[in-house]
Amino acid sequence: MRRFSQRSSLVTLSDINITPLLDLAFVLLIIFVITTPLLEQGMELRLPPGGQADQRLAREDIRTVEIDAQGHYALDKVRLPLDQLEFQLARAFRANKDTVVFIRCDRDALVKYFYPVVDRCQRRGINRFSLRCEPIR
Repeated sequence: MRRFSQRSSLVTLSDINITPLLDLAFVLLIIFVITTPLLEQGMELRLPPGGQADQRLAREDIRTVEIDAQGHYALDKVRLPLDQLEFQLARAFRANKDTVVFIRCDRDALVKYFYPVVDRCQRRGINRFSLRCEPIR
């Protein structure tokens, strides 16, 4: 009898406990849900109304210029002064002639800060740009 009771204590468990694995998965999911919106932030802009869907463009052909109400410029979410912005756009256009400049401008800054960007694009030969606005509902 004694031998039988010793054998049952040596039996190994072949079941995998997945509770810690599920806990880890839920924690990672929560972390990604919280941090993803933080990675995609650009300037806080209020775009003017209007607009329709664009044709599909290759992602590498698009350069996005953002202009806020205070006159700060950003190229692909990196803040730059206007002269540096012009230089970067010209360099991108020389490297890729299919470059399209998306201009996102706060509705309170349209005239004062928007026209210098368009003027500098045209002086550098960049004639393909798209003015971004809120879609019509």
